[in-house]
Amino acid sequence: MTSMRNRPRRNRRNSAIRQLVQENHLRPEDFVWPVFVKEGSGEKEPIGAMPGCFRMSLDVLLKELEEANGLGIPGVALFPVVEDSKKDSMATESYNPDGLMQRSIHEIKSAFSETLVFSDVAMDPYSSDGHDGIVQEGEILNDPTLEILAKMSVSQAKMGADFVAPSDMMVRRAGSGLGGFSNSRPAQAGAGTCGGGACRAACELSSATKARL
Repeated sequence: MTSMRNRPRRNRRNSAIRQLVQENHLRPEDFVWPVFVKEGSGEKEPIGAMPGCFRMSLDVLLKELEEANGLGIPGVALFPVVEDSKKDSMATESYNPDGLMQRSIHEIKSAFSETLVFSDVAMDPYSSDGHDGIVQEGEILNDPTLEILAKMSVSQAKMGADFVAPSDMMVRRAGSGLGGFSNSRPAQAGAGTCGGGACRAACELSSATKARL
């Protein structure tokens, strides 16, 4: 009789071994809550592409965070819904000290100092072209985009973000963003915070992008 090289039943021999090798238990402290913040007051707008999720004004978000903290959720992944009037081809609003993302980070950390803030780093929420990079004659310019991503990362870190999390598609963007941290508040780099059409819909595409779809 041929000897079996793998004998998985050994891992089920008794309860102690089963508990050691079984799947992880998910608890509230294992989660980060993705939130979409918009301008305004008293706003809580359902996101059609993401049932159960909402675009919230900052005042509403702060109230919701009280409940999240009570449940033991340790952090939020923050995505801005930027007004079309503030978008341009160079995404200059992304590093505006008084911008929606910057104000949201500051207010969240001021109200809930122990809550971890993961801030999204990408051009598309701020770009009138709706792309993750600078567009010139139909081409995405990778290296010039890195300069904007670096400014964005440093701006978010200065406002109190605990993790800046690039979700763009640019080559070498992580190293470029971290290079500016030496003169800003300590922050860490996280993995990409969001992807896919649902998230892009939640952040609302620019009018120019919608016209192309």
